[in-house]
Amino acid sequence: MSESVPVRCPACRREHVYTAPSYPCACGAPVTPSLDGTAGVTAVAHRAWDDDWVTVSCGSCGRRDQWPQPEVGCPCGAVLRVPVAGTGSAPAPGPEPRGAFRPVTIRTARDAVTAAALYLRWLGYRDIRRADRRPPSGVGLAARGLVAQVDPTVRAASRRDVECLWLTAMTEGAGCAYFSLAGYAEDAREQADVLGVPLFVLDLTGTPQAVNGVADELHGSGA
Repeated sequence: MSESVPVRCPACRREHVYTAPSYPCACGAPVTPSLDGTAGVTAVAHRAWDDDWVTVSCGSCGRRDQWPQPEVGCPCGAVLRVPVAGTGSAPAPGPEPRGAFRPVTIRTARDAVTAAALYLRWLGYRDIRRADRRPPSGVGLAARGLVAQVDPTVRAASRRDVECLWLTAMTEGAGCAYFSLAGYAEDAREQADVLGVPLFVLDLTGTPQAVNGVADELHGSGA
């Protein structure tokens, strides 16, 4: 069950009531971070991928996995990071049965990246992180055996975007997947079919929709 804690912005001193979101565990049960109401919030000055995620245990199966770090935006412009109780280090390895994918609503570019990362985790990929090599556009993600690109802009992904992702995957000896909010140019779809690159479109509910056959196969088979 989601819990709420009072939050005071250290910049403008406004008070907020923050309710922790729930995310789906691989077992299908909702996972809600346990908020630490005794520790003060901190304003986010610089983004770091490792700081954007926190390890939380599932209350149903005990699995430990990484989920987005709770944050709240203040009207003054500050982004406040809400501390979580009972965090740990690495999640427990091992395959888990897939329940239904539960999306997160996309309101910002960061939400789009989060939605893609949650979908990849639902497919069975582990150790999802920000990719070391930055793509020409969007945000790069990496996992064991996979590199992915998330384009949260309103520009349709181009053929060059697809080719660059495929070349990166070939260089690293990994598979790849492309997530776009605005869809793909026609020649980008054609080239993706030739190269075997799975293409997904992210709708505003945060649900990736397969665009081509290899994406359908990946959705069905998982990692």
